[in-house]
Amino acid sequence: MKLVSFKNPNNEDVKLGALISNDRIIEFTLPVSDMIQFFEQDCIQQAQTTLDTIQQQLNNGEDISNEVFSLSDVELLAPFPRPASLRDFGVFKIHMDAASRITGKEISPEWYKLPNYYRGSTSPASIAGHEAVVTWPNYTEKLDFELEWGVYIGKTGKNIPIEEAPNYIAGYTIYNDISARDIQFRHMTLSLGPAKGKDFDNSNIMGPCLVTPDEIGDPYNLKMTARVNGETWSEGNTSDMYYSFAEMISFVSQSETLFPGEFLGSGTVGRGCGWELDRWIQPGDVIELEIENIGVLRNKIGEPEDNPAAWKEKV
Repeated sequence: MKLVSFKNPNNEDVKLGALISNDRIIEFTLPVSDMIQFFEQDCIQQAQTTLDTIQQQLNNGEDISNEVFSLSDVELLAPFPRPASLRDFGVFKIHMDAASRITGKEISPEWYKLPNYYRGSTSPASIAGHEAVVTWPNYTEKLDFELEWGVYIGKTGKNIPIEEAPNYIAGYTIYNDISARDIQFRHMTLSLGPAKGKDFDNSNIMGPCLVTPDEIGDPYNLKMTARVNGETWSEGNTSDMYYSFAEMISFVSQSETLFPGEFLGSGTVGRGCGWELDRWIQPGDVIELEIENIGVLRNKIGEPEDNPAAWKEKV
């Protein structure tokens, strides 16, 4: 299934459903209020039964317009609008090679021994979905996209063996990790992380849906593409991942309990961001990230914000 969280323009309540084509969504009527509860209460089979029933009704020509929505009539949210946590890794070897070349620093030998990640913001304001307008912070002149993907945890676990870790994957989604490069790299000289380089409204964009493992195919042989205003800027493949999601899950779960709704991002695919390409997006640009068997995540870049309380650096 391709699960979605969405809002109807006539109702602010978050609804759960599934994509049944490129342009139609069915709504689930289930005793849960969000995607975390959906997986906590193991509603997959109920959802599949609902999906099968509605598909049969559609095939029979029945009127079920109150249960089926046009994609253009709803607002798609991130699959988990409030993920329990966000960890973003860096597992694509080609991207690491590019970073080494650009910065003049060799890849640390530790990268080959253990997965590395940072904790990203899960503020409700930072998480966004398909067609959301990307915030351009007032403090950056070099905003960037990142072509990534990731998995959500679907059940509780701790000290998870690698061979069992795939059973903990709720599903896969596309992830655009919007980054303010100039301030990010200044922050990272302080050895604490990207900070305001990645923490701002609509900076963690996920979607358009969550694809359950039974429909993803081979997760380590999927084409990845980034387009800006219809022009292909980046192409890659998930086969370049040095660590699998199973390895990442097992690593994170060492002496730490994972819960449904936690998100693990892959990091940027090789050539999957403007920084690597030395090409920079501009206000008004439309970014489309596409991953085989998932779909297209599309967002427009907003105008630079006017901030009357802009930070003034100490001297």
